[in-house]
Amino acid sequence: MLKSLYSGVSGMKGFQTKMDVISDNIANVNTMGFKSSRVIFEDLMSQNMSTSSAASNNLGGTNAKQIGLGVKAGSIDKDTSAGSPQSTGRTLDFYINGGGYFIVQNENGEDLYTRDGAFSRDNQGNLTTSDGLKVMGRAATTPLTEYTDGTNTDSALAASGNLSALTIPSTITVNGTTLNYDSVSVDQSGLVIGKYGSQNFVLGKVSLATFNNAAGLENVGGNNYAVSSNSGAAIVADPGDTGTGTVISGELEMSNVDLSSEFTEMIVANRAYQANAKTITTSDEMLQTLINLKQS
Repeated sequence: MLKSLYSGVSGMKGFQTKMDVISDNIANVNTMGFKSSRVIFEDLMSQNMSTSSAASNNLGGTNAKQIGLGVKAGSIDKDTSAGSPQSTGRTLDFYINGGGYFIVQNENGEDLYTRDGAFSRDNQGNLTTSDGLKVMGRAATTPLTEYTDGTNTDSALAASGNLSALTIPSTITVNGTTLNYDSVSVDQSGLVIGKYGSQNFVLGKVSLATFNNAAGLENVGGNNYAVSSNSGAAIVADPGDTGTGTVISGELEMSNVDLSSEFTEMIVANRAYQANAKTITTSDEMLQTLINLKQS
């Protein structure tokens, strides 16, 4: 049987995978914090028709004669570059100006990581994602510290690396007086400052995580990622430390999908798929000609 048949099939399978990846990228063009992917192809092993030979006194050297046996999708790489910021004006929408990831915790107590900073308060004051996952950070120590210019905020927070769910309570009690929640603000260092009555209090600080190989994180749905064996463990730090980036309130990260590139790659994949299909039909015609020799 002609090897070109199987090479053509492998090409069609490879470009079908490429189209699957392109389709997913385009489908998520408006997904906040989405990271696009690309397919890297590798050739399959080749069949040696003859081996190479070294030069001798009477004859020069010859190269090996090899016929390739097709192609495969060698890897599907993730583009971890940051998407553009989109202004929302909403206080609890966060954009990371850097390479860090927000740390969120699911119902099983497992830490997940996301670039989607569209957060909100639940009925208990917890800072959560749209799916209800709690946002993690350094919680404020009790009693709460009133915030003014020059406040030593680090002493008002749990130790670095000691993470817990961030909470913006509806009421707080200070010196026997109950104060009601009025508003909240978050600065570039991730510091959460709540206003109760006419006073401001330190409520916590958003923590960020970086990875030795962020492209190795595994997608688990819901705009979240999980640590894999090749991503490396999460390196937890405050915003602005160790390359995490700063937090910008009132903005969200858009998808980093480039539609013009995706449409171009779609055309290439489509034509390459057609070309591989043509090699199969041409090989079939050659086989038909061979079979017809017996009939003539």
